Amino acid sequence: NEAKSRIVDLSRGESFGFLGFDFRRVRSLRGRWRPQYTPQRKARTALLRELKEVFRRSRSQPVERLIVEINPKLRGWVNYFRIGHASRCFAFVRLWVERRVRRHLMGARNRRGFGWKRWSTAWLHATLGLFADYRVRYLVRA
Repeated sequence: NEAKSRIVDLSRGESFGFLGFDFRRVRSLRGRWRPQYTPQRKARTALLRELKEVFRRSRSQPVERLIVEINPKLRGWVNYFRIGHASRCFAFVRLWVERRVRRHLMGARNRRGFGWKRWSTAWLHATLGLFADYRVRYLVRA
C-alpha cells in the first residue's frame, strides 16, 4: 500500500510506528547507536480507554470483582509490550490504575481523595491481587 509505506532514515532522527511500537535510533551510554522501541502513545491511550470503560461499568461492584476484570487486560498488554523500552510507559499505566482502584475504594466509603494514607501500594497488590508484574525484559542476543 503506497499510502502506508514510506522509507525512514533513522540516522536523521526520524521514527516509525509498527505493531504498536515506536522505533527510533538513540545513542547508548557507551556512545554507540542502538534501536529503541517503545509502546506508541496510541496503544497506551487505547488500553486506558478500555480500562476506563471497565471502571465505569463496575462502579457499583466490589473492588475484588473489578480487579478480576482488569487484571487479564493489564497482563496481556504488559506482556506484549514488555520486550521494548517501556518502563516509563509502564510506570504511567501502573500509577493510573492504582489511582483508579483507590478512587473506587474511597467511593465505596463515600469519601473524597485517593486514600494514600489508608492503603499502601503493597497492600493493593498483595491483598487485593492487583496486577504488579510491570518488569521490562530485554531481548538477549544469541
